[in-house]
Amino acid sequence: MRLVASDIDGTILGHDGKISDRTVRAFHACRDAGVELVFVTGRPPRWLHPLQDQLGHTGRVICSNGAVVWDLEADRLVSARTLALDAVLELRRIIKQLRPAALFAAETLTGFHLEPGFIENESSELLSEFTPAPLADTLGADDSVVKFLAIVREGTPDDFLAEVRPAVAHLAAATHSSPGVPMLELSLPGVNKAVTLAEYARALGIDASEVVAFGDMPNDIEMLRWAGHGYAMASGHPEAIEAAGQRAPHFDDDGVAQVLEARLASLGARQA
Repeated sequence: MRLVASDIDGTILGHDGKISDRTVRAFHACRDAGVELVFVTGRPPRWLHPLQDQLGHTGRVICSNGAVVWDLEADRLVSARTLALDAVLELRRIIKQLRPAALFAAETLTGFHLEPGFIENESSELLSEFTPAPLADTLGADDSVVKFLAIVREGTPDDFLAEVRPAVAHLAAATHSSPGVPMLELSLPGVNKAVTLAEYARALGIDASEVVAFGDMPNDIEMLRWAGHGYAMASGHPEAIEAAGQRAPHFDDDGVAQVLEARLASLGARQA
């Protein structure tokens, strides 16, 4: 075990926005043992503060499902793979044909663009920071879209993904990371967590067989398959569990911490 790659939401971070003390200790123990840590998330860079505030992490983070690599310590962009504006508008047109009630948003390198109604909760923090408007009016050719979002209010995330993915495969990679909200996340074709994680590991001279990865949702599937030791949370999505080689205990039982503790103990025993 030379590199631990972990998803954030539903894997180490709960709905209360907290990382458990046991999980924090396990990550610190990995760092003390010389194991590299990288977090691989669907979150944008502006939502990485739990890593800094609760873990004291200052390394690089793979964000937006692999589309962005961000340096936390320097607070700067390292690399990005972006969707062109014409592709974004065509994606919107195709999905709108399939689901006329769909609403959309776009995550860019400089902000967040959302259509009126995309967020139902009027007290949302996003609505205090960003003003809803038609994407065709707010997005320009110079905007670098790293993730395009589509949401509906009926059905399941899995059904929405199954309907949309074949229709947009020529324009975008589609996935989802929400257990209950039918919201799709679309990125440049060929972009996912595994692709960017593999590049990151290669730059460190680390082979896939030396990587332990944790995740819980469909946007983690490629990463869990790529890593030599992929663990899906027992509390995760059935497709993530099926894709992973191994299963970590439930999130509520500090599953990531349990696996890391056992692996560090085994590593220490071999080195003794």
